[in-house]
Amino acid sequence: MSLSEQFLSIGFSFIYGVVLSFLYNFNYNLLFNKEKVFKIVFNILFVLDLVLIYFLIIKKINGGIIHPYFYLLIILGFVSCFDVSKKLRKFLKFNKDLPKSVK
Repeated sequence: MSLSEQFLSIGFSFIYGVVLSFLYNFNYNLLFNKEKVFKIVFNILFVLDLVLIYFLIIKKINGGIIHPYFYLLIILGFVSCFDVSKKLRKFLKFNKDLPKSVK
């Protein structure tokens, strides 16, 4: 893997952690408004989709080579933006704006 592919993979992993943080916080609202079976199925599909998207994009960037520091950067991106996305979720009051059919 070339140096440019490594930098691109590192940058993508960090940005993916940030996106993951925002999606997790918005998914949090949906998990507390449904019945138990829906919560389980929706959460499993959510996680599988996000993992699949990450691996498909990494495969396009560098041929699917994954190093442990990619995971560390995903975690770093998630943790660094978690509080920001949590405050944004509360500011937007995403839960109260949903129609009753979605709640």
